[in-house]
Amino acid sequence: MKTYKYNSLTPSQITELTKRPKMDFASVFGTVQPILDAVESGGDEAILTFTEKFDGVRPEPMTVDPSEMEVNLDPKIEEALDRAMQNIYRFHREQFSMNLDVETTDGVVCSRVARPIERVGLYIPGGTAPLPSTAMMLGIPAYVAGCKTIVVATPPDKDGNIPESILYVAKKIGAAAVVKAGGAQAVAGMAYGTESIPKVDKIFGPGNQYVTAAKMILQNSEAMVSIDMPAGPSEVLVIADETADPEFIAADLLSQAEHGSDSQVVLVVTVQANLDEINSQVQKQLNDLPRKEFAADALEKSFTIVVESTEQAMEFSNQYAPEHLIINTNDAEELAEDVSNAGSVFIGQWTPESMGDYASGTNHTLPTYGYARMYSGVSLHSFQKFITMQTITKEGLKNLGPTVETLAGLEGLDAHKNAVSLRLAKVKSER
Repeated sequence: MKTYKYNSLTPSQITELTKRPKMDFASVFGTVQPILDAVESGGDEAILTFTEKFDGVRPEPMTVDPSEMEVNLDPKIEEALDRAMQNIYRFHREQFSMNLDVETTDGVVCSRVARPIERVGLYIPGGTAPLPSTAMMLGIPAYVAGCKTIVVATPPDKDGNIPESILYVAKKIGAAAVVKAGGAQAVAGMAYGTESIPKVDKIFGPGNQYVTAAKMILQNSEAMVSIDMPAGPSEVLVIADETADPEFIAADLLSQAEHGSDSQVVLVVTVQANLDEINSQVQKQLNDLPRKEFAADALEKSFTIVVESTEQAMEFSNQYAPEHLIINTNDAEELAEDVSNAGSVFIGQWTPESMGDYASGTNHTLPTYGYARMYSGVSLHSFQKFITMQTITKEGLKNLGPTVETLAGLEGLDAHKNAVSLRLAKVKSER
């Protein structure tokens, strides 16, 4: 990892360091669009063709009902999944908003109610490792919100199967269908609907650049579908001072780097921290990792910044806007109060990011690529829509109607004005 001294960097150099590797959107969009078009017109057959091309298998059937599937998991794995789901359920259940009722003027009551998005699609990446954790993170809040139709899509293995752990979660959340397909073709299948895949209203889930591009294109198409966020490769920023255990810091950096070669890893340390020991621990732990090639590639593209204080470290972190932020400093609790841009924050030496990835209860589907500046991570609210309502009595109409008449007249919208004026005249005549 390259090392920089914060005080030696110019503002423009700092800005450059906050930028992620450039994605060639034009090229990726050009590759993805024909896939989306083919699925829109060809349905299941098109998805099967692309799955055979990209994954080397043509699963039959492509879509299954998880309630009809037998799942046989190791009892230890089943217990771990159940405990994680219980914590995720508890945290997301507490996010239910109370119905809002406000009397803005005497006789005028405005309210807001939450309703579930009826049909949702959950994309679970496959590739180098199965991710039942993502199935939990997306499926549990969809279940808690009360979404009527939940569709899960994930790439099949070379035998045309999907991990039993993902099937287990799909059964638990009452998913209507599990689609054995990945990539842009799976996203398109959920967006448009096919012979076997129910059309959804919103698509969730992380993925590679092709999945991300597909989501971005489809939300602006006639598919009439929204997305959770434009999530890209996973990333972490770790803030550490001299009190941080180098062994812990190295493990946290590597836990993110092993995701893939395009993962972003950033270390921000104070001048008092033992950077040499941290680097030594990184190398030592790296050599023992089964996925060390992925981690090593990611580290080569990552960097370390040496700062004068933890306040300076937070200043850079907020500019970078990381997906995951680990604060391993003596003043971690106080420093966390200054976080303004981050997907999820892990406070103190005993809080590794892995806990949030799997089982603490918070959601791990988070904004990457700097989108934490304007996007939140997935929550219960991601699976809801909020509808405002209002009830106005005769008294409310008399109190507020003249204001509306004036404003409608100002805009030259006489029909708007008449809708109020006619009612006011009716109320006056009744007296």
